[in-house]
Amino acid sequence: MISLDAATVLLQWSAGGLFFLWFTTRRREVGIGYGWLLRGTYLLLAALGAWLGFRFGVVPVREASAIALVATTLAALVVSIVRRKAGVSGAQAEHDRRSERVAAMTGIDRTVAEPAAHDDRGPEFPPILDLVPALVAVPGLVAAALDAGGNPFTSLLRTFAGALFLGAVTDAMLLGHWYLVQPGLPRRHLNELVRALGWVWPVEVVAMLLPVGMFAVFSGTIDDGWGGQLGWFWAACAITTIVLVQVTKAALKERSYSAVMAATGLLYLAILTAFGTDLVARAVLAG
Repeated sequence: MISLDAATVLLQWSAGGLFFLWFTTRRREVGIGYGWLLRGTYLLLAALGAWLGFRFGVVPVREASAIALVATTLAALVVSIVRRKAGVSGAQAEHDRRSERVAAMTGIDRTVAEPAAHDDRGPEFPPILDLVPALVAVPGLVAAALDAGGNPFTSLLRTFAGALFLGAVTDAMLLGHWYLVQPGLPRRHLNELVRALGWVWPVEVVAMLLPVGMFAVFSGTIDDGWGGQLGWFWAACAITTIVLVQVTKAALKERSYSAVMAATGLLYLAILTAFGTDLVARAVLAG
């Protein structure tokens, strides 16, 4: 029906996280340190996944994709470190715009760097490099889905929906923390990630309900070993996740800076319920 394989979950998580890293940094407004944090995190997760795959059950294409993801992520990390002095053009432009606005409102001159000063720093990191690791993971995710058995369409849907679901919620939580480092960052970046999570949620839930899926647990056709309690726990996780997404959206509408921190706290909880939504279903259906 489905497979709960740590190597596959880690590859999903890394690929989804790196995809949404590109999704966020493509505007060139988020500081380069955010990219370092996420690349380092997902690089280690993918490497651990490859090791687990070789150790406990090899799916050749999956392990090859995991290694390719590690290599391309490492390459992107190296490029971003080498080009760190260039900064990010969008963030500099936003800083200059705000400085000019403050000067116009208060009459206090603020220093705005000349365009030539930015050019002297050399080329900046191209965000497209963060999309490459996510793309090289696709063959491995396809192989892992087909290796899991069952209906190929359902298995593929569950695998890719899970990758986006776990990646979106993790990146949203980490981005919320990044506002402590870069407090002037526009909220639209976090809003976009939270909206993306809201769009992926129904796909993830429907994928887990498709036969043979969680409806079979609710009806008792599949024994979860706990008298059906795990099935209802899964339902509670799924519902709580979307409720937290909606509450986070509402929090981000508040004007005060503390609203971002409140949203981040809510996303902490959303990570727990999101992983429950994905992993509990896999554990029950794998049994």
